[in-house]
Amino acid sequence: MPHSPLLASLGRHKLTVLLMVMQVALTCAIVCNVAAIIGHRVMQLGLTSGVAEDELVLLESISVDTTEDPLVRHRADLAALRALPGVRSAGAVDALPFNHTNWSNGIALVPNGDAQVTATAYNGTPGELATLGLRLVAGRDFLPEEYLPIDSAHDWAGINHVPATIITRALARQLFPGQDPLGKLIYPGDGPVRIVGVVDHLLRPSLDESSGNEYATLFPLLPDGSSVTYLLRTAPEDRARVLQQAQARLAQLDGNRVLRNAQSFAQLREDYFHRDRTMIGLLLAAAIGLLLVTAAGIAGLASFWVQQRRRSIGIRRAVGATRRDILRYVQTENFLIVSGGVVLGVVLAYALNLLLMQHYALQRLPVFYLPIGALALWLLGQLAVLGPARRAAAVPPVVATRAG
Repeated sequence: MPHSPLLASLGRHKLTVLLMVMQVALTCAIVCNVAAIIGHRVMQLGLTSGVAEDELVLLESISVDTTEDPLVRHRADLAALRALPGVRSAGAVDALPFNHTNWSNGIALVPNGDAQVTATAYNGTPGELATLGLRLVAGRDFLPEEYLPIDSAHDWAGINHVPATIITRALARQLFPGQDPLGKLIYPGDGPVRIVGVVDHLLRPSLDESSGNEYATLFPLLPDGSSVTYLLRTAPEDRARVLQQAQARLAQLDGNRVLRNAQSFAQLREDYFHRDRTMIGLLLAAAIGLLLVTAAGIAGLASFWVQQRRRSIGIRRAVGATRRDILRYVQTENFLIVSGGVVLGVVLAYALNLLLMQHYALQRLPVFYLPIGALALWLLGQLAVLGPARRAAAVPPVVATRAG
């Protein structure tokens, strides 16, 4: 069927067509950005932490005895924890992926130079790599003589004297692209620190929208504050029992200490992403609701136009138009309206994305969401108009002889 009468028909309903184009455009813009946010959140849910998540339990111990040497207390606690049945290894750490406790350092490559990146500093007792289950892909673990106290009482001054570090593969690629990082020096504090090892993956405690979520360093710095997190590795089926026994044993060693946040690492991860899962559900519901409203608007407009043009449709049928011609006419009309909305919606989608980037630090909208959004709206439009189009095609030629 020629498009000239179709365009002329749309031209006679400029305001209605404009309103529908605007509705489709807004839906396109919002749905594309919502889909990008959901996609990014889902990707974060599946990020590899780098640790043996199904084998770890943890609990935080806070001492109220200010006269006791924290290092001595930690050694005694760890000796007792390692003696528990089922405990493969144990360590004291100051941070973990997903626990929000993030001590970061700017990493320079020359003395007193500008920081190239910011990386999380993980500190712990000997055996931290084995307890966490980190995979060393190059170099070695720390030597016993390399361990120093963090010196938290003096603004964590240990970072200025620590001799060695192990970094993630992602950080190595960022600092030394195309080079072997082993043996190279970095400056996270006042003094040089030699890279002695590289681990495959290790996420930072708090994730953000940047690409640096695996920029992490490990230092042979012993936690020496009143608060410490004990990490125990055991078989997955023994986690609940080991955690319960660990709490009882630590309470037995010091009944005045405060024990809190006793949980498995899997629960730590679950809690960390709880808000993300809720957000994904809400955004998904909002996007589906908006699509349904748009579909209802398209179907309502098409039904109104079919009812309004029953006589002209009957005339077309009387002069030789087939049901397929009428069906194609209504669907093409809808396709043109939705296409106009999609074109405008692409522009609005980028404008909305720029606004979100500026005020909420979201990532740039990946371009592949635009054709996906366009195809979804075209399909939605055709499905929404299918019922009215079929009713239009069913109008008999005899309607042309009736008044109205």
